[in-house]
Amino acid sequence: MTHTPQARMTNPAYVLADAGPAIQNLVKATRQGGVDETILELVHLRASQINSCGFCVDYGVKSARKSGVSDEKLFAVAAWREAPYFSDEERAALALAEAATRLADVSDAVPDEVWDAAADHFDEKQLAAIVLMVAVTNLFNRINVTVRQPAGVGL
Repeated sequence: MTHTPQARMTNPAYVLADAGPAIQNLVKATRQGGVDETILELVHLRASQINSCGFCVDYGVKSARKSGVSDEKLFAVAAWREAPYFSDEERAALALAEAATRLADVSDAVPDEVWDAAADHFDEKQLAAIVLMVAVTNLFNRINVTVRQPAGVGL
């Protein structure tokens, strides 16, 4: 017998009429920074894994695959430090995504070495897109985890 999880409530982005379009505008803005789509997808997926957002991980894998992220990278993104599939640029973005997602884990949440490594690969506009993607992903994660939005179910 399979159990189909049910969300606790309708997603708040749909309950509050102005929230959904505002969030979608933030997502669109992340695409204006000149960062390769696959890097943004990896950033979204990694932050969602850290936050244990099943809905966002499921969605993120499907979206990343559509954007051209290889299965090798999708299978290894949680272990990107040890996996040989990632470029230095991807590693810098993933390190920044992890640090900015785990703010409460250490006193210097985004240390200079993480920021500087990202800044070596991305200009200010690109960094803005990555930081915004991490922030929006964390917003999605917190909404979906709180209302228990089930993975694999459309909103």
